[in-house]
Amino acid sequence: MPLYNITLKADAPVEELEKAKATAREKGGVIKHEYSIIKGFTVEFPDDNVQTFESTEHVHVEQDGAVTTK
Repeated sequence: MPLYNITLKADAPVEELEKAKATAREKGGVIKHEYSIIKGFTVEFPDDNVQTFESTEHVHVEQDGAVTTK
């Protein structure tokens, strides 16, 4: 399963983070890392269920990947 970074949008209430984690688990996701500086987490999630988050107004979804600089 691919990894996704789920972060709260700037104007989202803090409670939405716990809701997002609960939803991820309910839909078959496995939380791999929780961030301490930003409000978010990385979740291993089936591709066919990621739309659950993409339609949520309080979170931003981004597939995890390598970042490089030139």
